[in-house]
Amino acid sequence: MDDCGYDLLVVGSANADLVIGVERRPAAGETVLGSDLAVHPGGKGANQAVAAARLGARTALLARVGDDAHGRLLLDAQREAGVDTAGVLVGGAPTGVALITVDPSGDNSIVVSPGANGRLTPEDVRAAEGLFLAARVVSTQLEIPLRTVSAVAASLAPGSRLVLNASPPVRLPAVVLAACDPLIVNEHEARVVTGGALGESPGEWAAALLALGPRSVVITLGAEGALVADGSGTARVPSVPVDAVDTTGAGDAFTAALAWRLGRGESLPAAAGYAARVGAAAVTGQGAQGSFPTAAEVATLPAASLS
Repeated sequence: MDDCGYDLLVVGSANADLVIGVERRPAAGETVLGSDLAVHPGGKGANQAVAAARLGARTALLARVGDDAHGRLLLDAQREAGVDTAGVLVGGAPTGVALITVDPSGDNSIVVSPGANGRLTPEDVRAAEGLFLAARVVSTQLEIPLRTVSAVAASLAPGSRLVLNASPPVRLPAVVLAACDPLIVNEHEARVVTGGALGESPGEWAAALLALGPRSVVITLGAEGALVADGSGTARVPSVPVDAVDTTGAGDAFTAALAWRLGRGESLPAAAGYAARVGAAAVTGQGAQGSFPTAAEVATLPAASLS
């Protein structure tokens, strides 16, 4: 697919991130004071599109936002990053919103109101046939309706591949699983996708996931890096040590980088090693999209050694 117009087509969510810093997350029934409210462009789909474009990938986004100030914020952020927004639909519901608390360690908790993301339909996907035909790789997530994700899997052009980050996790239909190359999950997401049938080690988790039908699997392991697996075996990708400031969007940066490098023809372990460096760079700044690195910034981090 050397004549593709896009290195990556992202189909997914676009949210306004409403972020408050807290000393600790509140318990049930408890009120905790936090920092001033900060509003950032976010959403897994929009984040992945910006992360890929920041790295230099030719990127397009298929998403839906509201005809409101948050929607305009999101569109402006995409265009500023160099993302093609011809596929972004406007209207149908208010723009999605994510309520995010971030503690001093950089860990976050997120509640999402889908808004317009829930109105991105299979018909919208089918109407965007030209975008799919022009894309080397298609990346999607689960902040849009599952039936829309199924339509994405059915709309892939010959020779393209689907990268699916199963977040937030649900049990996936066979048509989606069979198209995943790779399926990206953390431990919690792996348990949901498999129905809880996991062993003790990441290698066993990968085997259980591959048995469901995806062509390859990536399991993110936080500070322990990641494990990648396909029919030829498994490999461990270590994490890159950095001083974390805010983990918001780091997984999206990882996924975008992985998808882009796979589209360039890199092996799954090599692409995951590069993605680990991108994810590490992303946690060193505040917010999601504002912290995503350029390729030059990633080049200053040490390369992960595969095992």
